[in-house]
Amino acid sequence: MKKAISYKNIWTVSYPIILSGVAQNIVNVTDTAFLGRYGMVELGAAGNAGIFYMVLMMVGLGFTIGCQIIIGRRNGEENYQEIGSLFNAGLYFLIPASILLFVFVKLFSTPILGAIVASENILQASKDFLQVRTYGLFFALINFLFIAFYTGITKTKVLINATFIQAMVNVVLDYILIFGKFGLPEMGIKGAALASVISEIVALLYFMYYMKVKTDIRKYKLLEDFNFNIKKQARILKIAGPIMLQNFMALSTWLSFFMIIEQIGEQELAISHIIRSIYMVVMIPLFGFSSAASTLVSNLMGEKRVNEVTLLVRRIVALSVSTTAVFIPILLLFPRQIINIYTTNLSLITGSMNLLPIICGAMLFFSIAFIVFSSVTGTGKTLVTLGIEITSISIYLTTAYLCAIKYKQPLTIVWSTEFIYFGIMGLLAILYLKWGKWKNSTI
Repeated sequence: MKKAISYKNIWTVSYPIILSGVAQNIVNVTDTAFLGRYGMVELGAAGNAGIFYMVLMMVGLGFTIGCQIIIGRRNGEENYQEIGSLFNAGLYFLIPASILLFVFVKLFSTPILGAIVASENILQASKDFLQVRTYGLFFALINFLFIAFYTGITKTKVLINATFIQAMVNVVLDYILIFGKFGLPEMGIKGAALASVISEIVALLYFMYYMKVKTDIRKYKLLEDFNFNIKKQARILKIAGPIMLQNFMALSTWLSFFMIIEQIGEQELAISHIIRSIYMVVMIPLFGFSSAASTLVSNLMGEKRVNEVTLLVRRIVALSVSTTAVFIPILLLFPRQIINIYTTNLSLITGSMNLLPIICGAMLFFSIAFIVFSSVTGTGKTLVTLGIEITSISIYLTTAYLCAIKYKQPLTIVWSTEFIYFGIMGLLAILYLKWGKWKNSTI
């Protein structure tokens, strides 16, 4: 049955993704808050090493987003039995990928970080973090595939329970392992990494239970046909390849941005990671709506309702902007109280407060730009989104480098380059949806 593209139906698909984002950011906030109280070096190191880890995970996340788009298209076509073979094809890619990424981190993370990190203290703490955190790759990538499957078929409510269970496990273990409570040794930054790994294992066990007990396995032919199909892998990679590179570049940009800031000083880096954590909380609705945008656009095109895509995008943008805007008065009226969650260091509090108005403005740009950008991804034109990402990143990083390193501008000016990134991304995506050749796109 064809679903209307009403605000209600958009919200039905989006809100479980948003709530799962809340759970994921509970982890982000507690990691930052606990480590902010443990030590400035540990806070900065976990932030940088965590971004490095996420950069590598973009290989798996990009692939599963490609799977999600194709699953969404097949779901719209009511070709349900093809969805199971897409899930199996995802396993064939992600299991070897996790092994290769694990080996890569073990062999090359130290020389890579050594070449770009100025502080010896931060370098050593980053190595300690990655030594443990890397084991989570095996579980996190498979979790991405489950998320792609349930998002692609628009059955997103399972994400709420899975991510909240993961979050609660992580928060409790963070407190116990970082500070050494209940008779366990004080592990510091390694404790934060171990808590994250265990929570990912718990989330995967829940997804497996849910698929077995609550999902119509016969309808989708899940876990039935495990014959390796090179053509199916190639079809997924044609869509996913540009997304993998695009996401890798996006997270690499975050890493590069923070490495630029690390060149300014350890205090500036710690301030920026506090702001990044707040940033990620504000972006929770945005990421939920963006995931819904790519899925719903793909479903609409599978249903041959291409002419309704523009209306769908406008409605998701309206929801994204209005929901994101709710956070802005809170950040501007209660900045000290919010930052006190992360640190009691007066200099870090003052520096962070100066940046809050900037991220409030940037988020309004992003709440439009990323929805339109994700909608272009949902059409299957992933080479176009890759081109948009490359253009936006190139100008953004160049400007950030010039501001921070060459012209020695204050941290507020360096962070203002976010407007350039989001502005270019949004403009190019809007122009493509208006005049680009995407309406006859097939997958």
